[in-house]
Amino acid sequence: MHIIDYSIIILFLLSMAGYGMWQGKSNTNNSDYFLGGRNLPWIVAMFSIVATETSVLTFVSIPGVAYRGDWTFLQLALGYIIGRILVSVFLLPMYFANGVTSIYEIIGNKYGHTMQRVASTIFLITRILADGVRFLATAVIVQVVTGWSLPMSVLVIGIVTIIYTLYGGIKTIVWLDSIQFILYLVGGFISILFILNHLDMGMFEIVPSLLESNKLNIVNPSWNLFSESWAFGSAVIGGILLSFASHGVDYMMVQRVLGCRDIKSAKKAMVGSGIFVFIQFAVFLTVGSLMYLYFDGVTLVKDREFSTFIVESLPIGLKGLLLAGVLSAAMSTLSSSINSLASSTVTDWFKQTVPLSKSRIISLFWAIVLVGIALVFDENDSAIVIVGLKIASFTYGGLLGLFLLTKMDRHFSVISLVAGLISSLGIVFVAQFYGLAWTWFIAVSVLINITVVWVVDLIVNKR
Repeated sequence: MHIIDYSIIILFLLSMAGYGMWQGKSNTNNSDYFLGGRNLPWIVAMFSIVATETSVLTFVSIPGVAYRGDWTFLQLALGYIIGRILVSVFLLPMYFANGVTSIYEIIGNKYGHTMQRVASTIFLITRILADGVRFLATAVIVQVVTGWSLPMSVLVIGIVTIIYTLYGGIKTIVWLDSIQFILYLVGGFISILFILNHLDMGMFEIVPSLLESNKLNIVNPSWNLFSESWAFGSAVIGGILLSFASHGVDYMMVQRVLGCRDIKSAKKAMVGSGIFVFIQFAVFLTVGSLMYLYFDGVTLVKDREFSTFIVESLPIGLKGLLLAGVLSAAMSTLSSSINSLASSTVTDWFKQTVPLSKSRIISLFWAIVLVGIALVFDENDSAIVIVGLKIASFTYGGLLGLFLLTKMDRHFSVISLVAGLISSLGIVFVAQFYGLAWTWFIAVSVLINITVVWVVDLIVNKR
């Protein structure tokens, strides 16, 4: 890279760290640190949700999806919007009515503190493994586009993120997330304009050319709903359930809207994030389709198509800006994970009895764990990486089923609830073994969870 590109990246990293240290002065208690004093603007919370769920893997992979295939990925994003509407209707009112800091307090209020800790433990394990290996995969991408070594990529991202996360808390995180989201979205638009300016064809030639190559197909009309993940019905339903679970019972996502001023603002942030995710996917799918024309459809390394474009095609300055976008996507996910892990630990395990200084120490502990996972393993540890990236699909169904059970009048025993959770985790392995499309994993998991809880509870009560 040119010195100008390095300067842009260094200025970006120093600005992130400096803002976090400055903003941290406004944190006086755990409510400020974990929920922003429940005074976060809904627009900022909305952008933060989008930035948090957009890892570097998404940033660099979505253009590759369009480059190799078409736009059927948008079917999933359509389901995301519907899923977040369901979260706003069925779950957010419950969270705000109870005034919780951690959503797992809902479980504790209904079934006791033991079950609250069980739910929190599932969340903690999910986030540690999923985000630890996602951070590793992110560092691999950063290594490719910057030329840094893997340990250096991990440490640069990790240290800067730790500084602004530890000092600034959730308020800093959501504001920086918003800036980072805008940065990499602008990077997408810049890529589009750059390619359009360098193609030897006009707009009226580009669209017909892409249509002729079947690059703009959005709907997959296949009826193989249970075996083909990208069949329209399967993808949309899968997107609905995945979003309902991830944004309804995963504290890392819900934490942002809990910091909003009221339920109305929280609903705007939640539903709006689904719309912006759809827009974001459309922008980067457009980048991928145009790259297909730009490179004349030559075969590139899978999931490295956008990285190749950034490194080989963009001029000085623009390259640095896009690389800052890559780092933004990496840091937003890591910072959110650190803060939500600490918040759940403090609230669900220590009942908010620890001072702010110890909350920061707990944040540092989880930051070291996540960075440590990325440093201990490498890209060749494929089994670990695959498990880490898939773990959310194994645990979301169990957590969602647990929250749905709290809305029922019946009070279930701890034994039946634990049996349901274990069954919901196990059934996903069975479904995967028999070739069920992953988009149905959560549906099957929730159904098994609720069924087992009812059956075991009936047996226990008879005794």
